[in-house]
Amino acid sequence: MELQGKPDFEEAMQRIEAWFKHEKLDRPPVRFAQHNAEYEGTSTLAGRSWPSLKDRWFDAEYQVDLFLESIRGRTFHGETFPVFWPNLGPNVYAAFHGGELDYGEVTSWIRHCIHDWDDMGRLSFSADNEYFRGIEELTRIGLEKAPGKFMVGYTDLHGSLDCVADWRDPQLLCLDLLDAPQKVHEMLALANENFLRVFDHYDATLKAHGQLSVTWMAIPSRGKMHIPSCDFTSMISTKDFCEFYLPSMEREVRHMTHNIFHVDGKGMLRHLDLILSIPQIQAIQWVQGVGDDLAIMQWLPVIKKIQAAGKGVVVDLQLDELEPFIAAMKPDGVYLCIPAEEKDQPAILKRLEKW
Repeated sequence: MELQGKPDFEEAMQRIEAWFKHEKLDRPPVRFAQHNAEYEGTSTLAGRSWPSLKDRWFDAEYQVDLFLESIRGRTFHGETFPVFWPNLGPNVYAAFHGGELDYGEVTSWIRHCIHDWDDMGRLSFSADNEYFRGIEELTRIGLEKAPGKFMVGYTDLHGSLDCVADWRDPQLLCLDLLDAPQKVHEMLALANENFLRVFDHYDATLKAHGQLSVTWMAIPSRGKMHIPSCDFTSMISTKDFCEFYLPSMEREVRHMTHNIFHVDGKGMLRHLDLILSIPQIQAIQWVQGVGDDLAIMQWLPVIKKIQAAGKGVVVDLQLDELEPFIAAMKPDGVYLCIPAEEKDQPAILKRLEKW
């Protein structure tokens, strides 16, 4: 693939493919952006207005042009790639079944729609759903404008228990695990029914246009790249994790070529041993959180544990943490995400070659 601003595309892909195998070429992979960078501030193009924020989100032509403007004149160093991923918010898979989303400047939220068990009958996946059609349009326009400029990914997909929490409400779902476990399994069956089919639809669409498999994490694969996750499980025991989430997760990861499990915060650590035991999971994304949890050095035991299990680990750190991190860690399986100015990035790459 040839992209403006990314002349070393194949070299970067070889580095990533070695990382998936827990091998290293000349240096660890590095992406010069941090987790959730897209949610920090907003940018707009002049001369456009919409009746509502939702209309702005659904304006596919505008969203792709806005992305094009954001990458204009940039050079993408290391394993940083220009990736446009069609995005209507993190709850969009739940909305494909009839849920409604409310929109803010940088994200959206679902209106919980299962208030009593009869409400389950109102939910069903439909390709005519406005959110599914919206993602289709974003994908179509992205693919039209992508050649030679950027990659197109698939949207952020959260199925299984996270999808159920979107429909039901996380607090109510915690009670349901105790009071109505059979109803939870029924909701899970509905959430799982079309997940792999939806994933394969996007994967086939992208592959038909010469694209790789990539989404919001911007780590591409020539196979099927998936980010299994279930943030809801930070609220439950590992026993309930095994009953209500593990079967869905195992079904998903067996279907894929590469899996990077999104471990979002210390609440997920009680499940880490179990996640590390799944052979189809090649890597963990460790997201340490914000505030007092942000400093990376306090989490070195977690990162070393992931390394010792033979898994890759995606690590976010600030630029001033790089030297102490390198001094304390081996580079085995590490994939760094560092927010750094473009002018500083070549020197960082040289430093990583000596690690």
